Amino acid sequence: MATTLREVGARAGVSAITVSRALNNTGYVSLETRERITAAISELNYVPNALASSLRSNKTQLLALLLTDITNQFWTTVARGVEDAAMAAGYGVILCNTDEKQAKEAQYLDLLLRRRIDGLLVAPTVDSTGVLQNLQRRAVPFVLIDRAVRDVAADTVRGDTEQGAYEMTTHLLTTGFRRIAMISGPRTVSTAEERVAGYLRALADAAVTPDPQWIYYGRYTESWGYEAAQRLMAQQPRPDALVAANNFIAMGVLEGLQNLGLHVPDDVALVCFDETTQFKTARFLTTVVQPAREMGRLALNLLLARLAEPQRPVQEILLPTELIIRTSCGCQPQGGGPA
Repeated sequence: MATTLREVGARAGVSAITVSRALNNTGYVSLETRERITAAISELNYVPNALASSLRSNKTQLLALLLTDITNQFWTTVARGVEDAAMAAGYGVILCNTDEKQAKEAQYLDLLLRRRIDGLLVAPTVDSTGVLQNLQRRAVPFVLIDRAVRDVAADTVRGDTEQGAYEMTTHLLTTGFRRIAMISGPRTVSTAEERVAGYLRALADAAVTPDPQWIYYGRYTESWGYEAAQRLMAQQPRPDALVAANNFIAMGVLEGLQNLGLHVPDDVALVCFDETTQFKTARFLTTVVQPAREMGRLALNLLLARLAEPQRPVQEILLPTELIIRTSCGCQPQGGGPA
């Protein structure tokens, strides 16, 4: 049976209320008495009841992080940034994987709120508007990571992926490519729209007319990259360069091209978003990298600020991206890891 405050007090020669005051710093307790209580706690192996404490304070010191695909290197790096900052601030983090499914996201949120989570960090799924608006109606503190959501004004930390796509497409254009196709994620996800917008802006600045048949919206998955590559390379004329909106799409594209007997960059150039070092066969890819760990750290700090000041104005942090040139676009590598 667990040791009680009354037993600690009896061992220290004080009341249970005095023990509670010493543990929670809710009243004056002399140094001598604190030392006796500390010794009694050690002798009896007393462990404070965190659940009871949370009920009294209405705080659990627990946060939740909802990500769409924890197998993706980008998201695991974001999670590391969140965890580091949370531990430094005295919080624990519960990690949930939604698989880009709105129903699973809603189920997790319901479970977490019943467990009295203090706040949430959310990478929205393809259709998170309803569940996020419900959080706002219930005054639940949350911060959006990587993606903005239309009709939801919330604290957000994301990369400037529209500019990243612009720079990546511009690099292909200056290298000499003109038939450039874009393979993006779900149309309802802000990052997929932003990356297409950056791609289109780069084409417009270079006076290149975009071909609607070369702009594909789908999923942030390998299977979608494979399917899109098969369809695009069957066209005549076929693209001479492909822009993949994330690293998983790029991996699927590589497999699809290999199945067709095509090689990068000899037959077609390939560039993508987010680092690919988790895939040893794809470390030659030119890529736009986001500061994922910093994104997680800043999102956690933004959530802590929201917890401390619930009425503060909504804030958006837009982080710069970096273009790392490797050999998949037919160029010599210019830093950023293995070619």
